Amino acid sequence: MGTVILLALTGLGLAALYFLVASGLSLVFGLADVLNFAHGLFLGVGAYGTWWAAGNLPGAGPDGFGFVVAVAFGVAAGTLVAVLVELVLIRPLYSRTIEQVLVTVGLSLAGVALLQATWGADARPFPRPDWTRQVTGILGAQVPNGGLLLIIAAVLVLGAILAFLRWTRYGLVIRAGVENREMVTALGIDVRKAFTLVFAIGGAAAALAGALGGVYFGTVSPGQGGSLLIFAFIVVVIGGMGSVVGSAYAAVVVGLVQQFVNYYGTSGLGDICVVGLLAVVLLLRPQGIAGKVATA
Repeated sequence: MGTVILLALTGLGLAALYFLVASGLSLVFGLADVLNFAHGLFLGVGAYGTWWAAGNLPGAGPDGFGFVVAVAFGVAAGTLVAVLVELVLIRPLYSRTIEQVLVTVGLSLAGVALLQATWGADARPFPRPDWTRQVTGILGAQVPNGGLLLIIAAVLVLGAILAFLRWTRYGLVIRAGVENREMVTALGIDVRKAFTLVFAIGGAAAALAGALGGVYFGTVSPGQGGSLLIFAFIVVVIGGMGSVVGSAYAAVVVGLVQQFVNYYGTSGLGDICVVGLLAVVLLLRPQGIAGKVATA
């Protein structure tokens, strides 16, 4: 029983990490219709920003409030990069899908190269609070605190995004834009500001994933964002393009499938099963778990 509880909670921790990355992807695609392959760059910036701040920024550090300051710096850096990417590179290319893909893929590769050139290609130990290295006993299972931190963070982010979309003016604009962007524009609302805001929210969530992912894995590396981005895209497609709640459901499914199959099967079989699940969803329900059927 303890093993099942441990696998379930560590699977939820992995799911939380996927959701933090996928939530921004889902929002950006839902409103702006942009497949942002450079989203992993925001994660990398957040991870390295937190890593750098913990050792160099006054008031920041690996423990206590200093770690909160370091994470805040990393999230701010990732958000800033996301806003700059939208303003400089994406905004001129709205409605030009092929160019968007080429630019974001190129930016993703350039971002990894820049991180490698700046801090090297090797993984570096990530500064993290001592309590995140410890475990907590839950129903007979010794669960790593780093995974529990990710679960709590993902729940808070999901609640904050849903509250923002439901109860703020810009949230209503974003929801309306997801449903019918042309109608929102016809009403005289400048959706470009909403586009920038969505990129900022997505960048902040991805940067937070980078910082907490460093805690979860214990290291940070230039290619970390790209590897997580693959599973984040799978989560977005399974959950339904543009649905944050769907991404949350799909992240839980993907994280649990990976953990249980990898444990009871052979290493790597869980990843294969996730890809198989993606294929099944695309064949039987192309719109995803929470997506809507496209109408002519």
